[in-house]
Amino acid sequence: MSTPKDLPKHIKAILAAVGEDPKREGLAKTPERVSKAFQFLTQGYKQNIKTLLNDALFTVPYDEMVIIKDIDVYSLCEHHLLPFFGKAHVAYIPNGKVLGLSKVPRLVDMFARRLQVQERLTVEIAEAITEAIKPRGVGVIIEAMHFCMIMRGVEKQNSVAVTSCMRGAFRDQQQTRDEFLALIKKRHNGLG
Repeated sequence: MSTPKDLPKHIKAILAAVGEDPKREGLAKTPERVSKAFQFLTQGYKQNIKTLLNDALFTVPYDEMVIIKDIDVYSLCEHHLLPFFGKAHVAYIPNGKVLGLSKVPRLVDMFARRLQVQERLTVEIAEAITEAIKPRGVGVIIEAMHFCMIMRGVEKQNSVAVTSCMRGAFRDQQQTRDEFLALIKKRHNGLG
């Protein structure tokens, strides 16, 4: 079975297989660089929710929507190992507990730093929040551009994939869903 230390050897073989000379000056250190990049881009496999949340769950008498929007998302498509990138918008309605605000983007990163499909990424984020704090509802929307559609295949440079996962009040109550959608569209002066 291969280990991370075997990655440079495999990258070197890929370079040779596509017709390159892995010993060429510009490529001599590429296997090590690609290996380090892949380990960084897939570090989510080495993380777990319990450690990531690190007890940053707080009892707070707040029962209105909490939204963290425009979270940068960078991931690798599991079908072609090409990047996809965009924005995640995450909302939940507390049920006695809230997450530390920085934990939501960290959850997004943890799942994005794995080989992914956007649909599964969206659901994993929603399920992790549901499991952690049992909110009255969770909504996750991801808007992303996929290099597998931009650089190859259909070559549609301006296409954006949008996925959503709605749980609890976000699924059952149209007014809650509409409020979430309206708030993520709203731009604030001086805030991004």
